[in-house]
Order: sequence, then C-alpha cells, then structure tokens
Amino acid sequence: MDEIVQKAMAKWPDVPHCYGWLALDARGQWRMRDDTVQRLGLAGDKITQSKLLGFIHRNYAADSQGRWYFQNGPQRVYVNLAATPHIVRTDGTGGFVLHNDVAVALVHSAWMSESGSVLLDCDGLIAQLDDRDLASCLACLQDGASGNPVSDLQLMDWCDGGAGQLDLRCGERLVRVEHIDAQTIPARFGFVAIPQPDLAV
Repeated sequence: MDEIVQKAMAKWPDVPHCYGWLALDARGQWRMRDDTVQRLGLAGDKITQSKLLGFIHRNYAADSQGRWYFQNGPQRVYVNLAATPHIVRTDGTGGFVLHNDVAVALVHSAWMSESGSVLLDCDGLIAQLDDRDLASCLACLQDGASGNPVSDLQLMDWCDGGAGQLDLRCGERLVRVEHIDAQTIPARFGFVAIPQPDLAV
C-alpha cells in the first residue's frame, strides 16, 4: 500500500466506506459506476488512465470478510467482482499474467465450471481466465491417462460430469483440472462478489 495512502488513513480514520462505484469485470477491466450506471444495472465506464490503474493495483486488498476494495486515500472503495478478485490471461509464451500485469510464477491448481469458465490458483491468488484466452488455454488440455490432446467430444463429456482426468499444461508442468460448480466459487474461495455495508448494530 502506498505510504501516502497509509498517512491519509491515519489522518482521517473515520471516512465512510464506498460501495457499488468500482467494479472489476470478467476481462480484468476496472470500471467506474456512477449513480445512473448503478441504477440501470450497467457495467460502467472502463478506466484507462495508466497512473490511476497503477494506483488502484498498488492499493487493492481484501478485508477480513473477503470483500475486496481499493484504498483511495482515507476512503475504502469496495469492488463489485464480475468473476473473481483477479483475472488472468495468457502471455503468449505459454505463461500467464494477472490483470495488474504481474507475471504468474506458478499455477498451483485449475478448475473448470459447468459453463466452461477456467479458474487458476496463481501464486495463491484465485483468478478466472479471460474468456478471450479460453481457446488457447483449452488447446493446452491433455487426457490425463494417455497424455494426448483432449478432443472436443472428450471435453464436452468431461464438462457434463463424465469420467476421466484432464491436465492443463502450464509451461513445463501439468496441473490437474477439477470440476467446480460456478455458484459455489465465491464461498469456496472466500470472497464476496458484491460487497455490502455492515449492518448497523
């Protein structure tokens, strides 16, 4: 966290938290959501200014309840998550990079939901794969028994709950792919998709 942010928090400790105004979409884009956008249920405007993006990335964290936020000076701006707290994409060389442009050193685990979404444990951070990279990632799937590339038919059968083992080639490593129910993802990985204010006592 930036030192200037830490000083602002110490100077103004009681600034009210903000909810609904910032979102991370399923492609790793930060979006601003004003009152009109929120009322209409729209995605919001993409944030493209590089210095602001860097500031958000450096000051992005989670509270004890699994609600992710951007610490904007003394104010905590909670983030609506369209997918997971991090989004990952392929880097074009067989590796992966997170939405904040940090390279992934190691993929520990992989999951695929019934809808075909791919989740990766990237250095301990849970990240959904950007859907634009899904085709290239699926091309790296192997049949766990034979080591051969997975056919479309095998993949469809596996996604429907069929038997067999899928492995994802991540560089020189093979990572087993597990089934996951999309509805269980936030609870399983301990994050809140749409943070809400604490209830008044």
